Amino acid sequence: MASDGRVLTCRDLGKRFGELVAVVGVGFHIDRGEIYGLLGPNGAGKTTTISMIAGLLERDSGEIVVAGEAMTSHSVRAKAAIGYVPQDLAIYPDLSGWENLVFFARLYGMPSSRAKVRSKEVLETIGLADRAGDQTKTYSGGMKRRLNIGLALLHEPKLLILDEPTVGVDPQSRNAILENVRELSAHGVAVLYTTHYMEEAEHLCDRVGIIDHGNLIAEGTRRELVSLVGERDRVSLGASGDLEKVALSLSAISGVREASATDEGIALVMDDARSHLPEILQQAARAGAAIKTVEVTEPDLEAVFLHLTGRALRD
Repeated sequence: MASDGRVLTCRDLGKRFGELVAVVGVGFHIDRGEIYGLLGPNGAGKTTTISMIAGLLERDSGEIVVAGEAMTSHSVRAKAAIGYVPQDLAIYPDLSGWENLVFFARLYGMPSSRAKVRSKEVLETIGLADRAGDQTKTYSGGMKRRLNIGLALLHEPKLLILDEPTVGVDPQSRNAILENVRELSAHGVAVLYTTHYMEEAEHLCDRVGIIDHGNLIAEGTRRELVSLVGERDRVSLGASGDLEKVALSLSAISGVREASATDEGIALVMDDARSHLPEILQQAARAGAAIKTVEVTEPDLEAVFLHLTGRALRD
């Protein structure tokens, strides 16, 4: 791993298939313990980008460095730092969860004793210790997905690549998977995450890159991406009193772009509402308002995504 904590660095990645340009000039980085979401409509270049990062597909141009090692399709040391969880399940249905893990651990080259210890640890991590001895064909879809993730964790990777890990699972299993990802991040694993569920990216990812037509067209935190398209927070205060006077008073606060009286109280359009909320409430009270309710509506990634690509995430 790089001395600055950077686990993955991609620069100017390019790939074409005949006349089709699949990826052009894509570059981003992921630090230790960071969850990076790569979002894009179908055919945008996500799978090609991930395949190049994982060393499954040779790039035409650019550079990939994983945990300090340059990646090519033949880079054993760089690949050893990656845990890759594909969309398709990679488990044997007639083997138990325990047997699947031990088998794959042995494929990683672990001695038998270490394979058994590590398999037990992974079963605890993914919450399947109580079903370790059951054949995986008896598992629910969500349990199979969790085991699929477990296989990628056996060798304790520095970078975990998750390609739509919650597709087709029930809400309870989805929550369990997302919690697993958060815990792995908290323990220092860098995560590259793709999903078709915008709310997952909204609440899970530290930073998000949006790819379309093979280009990385925007990147940043949710707040940074929202600012790119000029979206602002909206605050609705249920209040009574001299509402016109209160609105005028609140309009003087830094970050407030608009303040107006409504039938029910005060409507505000502002930057970073949550950080300014204490000041808003104090100033409203000083202006004679009796605040009954507070509602904050923040712009979301869905609005940003539609603005930048002209398509919904699932398109």
